[in-house]
Amino acid sequence: MSELINRVAASAIVSLNMEEFYPQEERIQFDLADYLFQGLVLREKEFRAALKSMDWDFYQGKWVAVTCSADAIVPTWAYMLVCTYLEGVAKGYCVGDLVALEQYIVENTFSNLPLASFKDRAVVVKGCSKVAIPLFAYGRLVSLLQREVKSLMFGEPCSTVPLYKRGKS
Repeated sequence: MSELINRVAASAIVSLNMEEFYPQEERIQFDLADYLFQGLVLREKEFRAALKSMDWDFYQGKWVAVTCSADAIVPTWAYMLVCTYLEGVAKGYCVGDLVALEQYIVENTFSNLPLASFKDRAVVVKGCSKVAIPLFAYGRLVSLLQREVKSLMFGEPCSTVPLYKRGKS
């Protein structure tokens, strides 16, 4: 009887599992609506005092979306002021809703992806994940990897769906 050889393990295919590097820290919102006078207007003096007295340790290590859920005109500086308090405390933050935050997380995470290590390689993006990864992260990953890789696939190394293969020219 001949020896069984794991051809998947012996192949030059690089498996990219986003579950291994996609941030899992908690995502929360900082809602400026909580600081509006009569739900309509932001009073600068009271707002500054509230922010100054706040325990910012609550946001330690979390991803924060700075938003306003009320239908009110909130000055841009108010969002920016909140960000000054989150800097160095939160894992990261953005002005916008939780969807905008997730997009920011994708961009932030992928900016640290070592794209050169995928140069001229066959790459399979792992399909199954226990971690919730937004669909747009996969699209962004394609836009980054397609410029580098020889071929791009989705699924598992033993069963992939081909997505892209660079021409021979």
